[in-house]
Amino acid sequence: MKIEDLSMKTILISVCSITICLSTQTFSAEVKAPANWHTWSPREEIAPDFSFNPKAGQNDKGSWIIKTDKREGLCGCWVGEFPVQGGKSYHFSVLYRAKGVANEDKNIVVRLIWRDANNKSVKHDEPTFTSYRPGEKPQAEPEYPQRGGKDARGWTEMSDTYLAPGKASKVIVELYLQWRSNAKVEWSNVVLAEVSSMPSRLVRLATIHFQPKGGGNTPIEKAKLFEPLLDESAKQKADLVVLPETLTYYGTGRKMVDCAEPVPGPVTDYFGTLAKKHNFYIVAGLIEREKNLIYNVAVLIGPDGKVAGKYRKCSLPRSEVESGVMPGHEYPVFNTRFGKVGMMICYDGFFPEVARQLTINGAEVIAWPVWGCNPLLAQARACENHVYIISSTYTDVSAKWIQSAVFGHDGQILVQGKEWGAVAIAEVDLDKRLHWPSLGDFKAQIPSHRPPWVTADTSL
Repeated sequence: MKIEDLSMKTILISVCSITICLSTQTFSAEVKAPANWHTWSPREEIAPDFSFNPKAGQNDKGSWIIKTDKREGLCGCWVGEFPVQGGKSYHFSVLYRAKGVANEDKNIVVRLIWRDANNKSVKHDEPTFTSYRPGEKPQAEPEYPQRGGKDARGWTEMSDTYLAPGKASKVIVELYLQWRSNAKVEWSNVVLAEVSSMPSRLVRLATIHFQPKGGGNTPIEKAKLFEPLLDESAKQKADLVVLPETLTYYGTGRKMVDCAEPVPGPVTDYFGTLAKKHNFYIVAGLIEREKNLIYNVAVLIGPDGKVAGKYRKCSLPRSEVESGVMPGHEYPVFNTRFGKVGMMICYDGFFPEVARQLTINGAEVIAWPVWGCNPLLAQARACENHVYIISSTYTDVSAKWIQSAVFGHDGQILVQGKEWGAVAIAEVDLDKRLHWPSLGDFKAQIPSHRPPWVTADTSL
């Protein structure tokens, strides 16, 4: 959020003077915190130590401190209350600095809770939020500000921008340290600022449904078959166009190794001229050669005509193992002019770990060149991560197998290419949240709520 976007109605939370008690299980430590702040823990026996230092924090503006001792399972938070006006947009931010915390996503959490003048819960009134019942307004569940990077002094910002529900008159801020012994977190610079509007990032995501038959059997001849479809994508003002898997190999009758090229190489150079001509991004499924190894890759080509990144397929079916393909082992995410893009390939979709790791790494859109997959898994990967997925496949729609489609945050198909040679485009807003009943903005909660990785017990 740019500083010039902040209105003059900035609320410096530390000077607000309203108080509230959210629970009968409130434990007020012997501290002289600002009047609108108090402490809370689920039970007195697991309450950590709280203190407030008015001369500490970043720039000596005061700090709210939580410390735990050697006991396990301690959990508690500082709680503050601040006025808002329903229907207005607000940018929230807070800084923290921690010691002895191994998993900050899990152990350090911020929540914002909307309330009306009577301290009752309120409902969202934005019509695009989803609900189990048509027309029903979902309850405004807690918001979870997102974690940023750490500065040179060890301070990390947690922030986001929110639209206050129409009947909201206050927001409760909770600053947590939970489930970590011998730890300390210091909170500072708690700021709520009214802004003119909610942020928006519209992007047009395109999939191509095409089988590159005929036209020769060399990699470059296969690539040129996609040129008319990329021209059509440009006419429809696409920002990102996804092509299918191993497109230089499909229908050649040759071995995969015979269709492999370096990346960058002749085929990526060719697609680069089209990406630059049309000023958009292309994701192409190719076969990469690096020395004596070959990889099944998805290559992101930018509007400057250059390779912006690549992903090497990590999950290999037996047929690719027998073809001498080497698996990748990284899950890179790439910055584009509209947002962060990750890639996965075909068989990766059968396993939740790939899409989840890409999302953990920041992917807002996952491009998915895919020969075939269960469409329910495509929906699951999108839904469980609240991420947009763009699939491009060779599978005919009559097979009722994977589709060439754009999947939304709820897993539903937004657009689909059904006829061969079809270009299907969905315009989405990457800043638009999907709120679920009882969960609210689930995507914002994934970092703090997801379970630890499960690995096989090799001792069995």
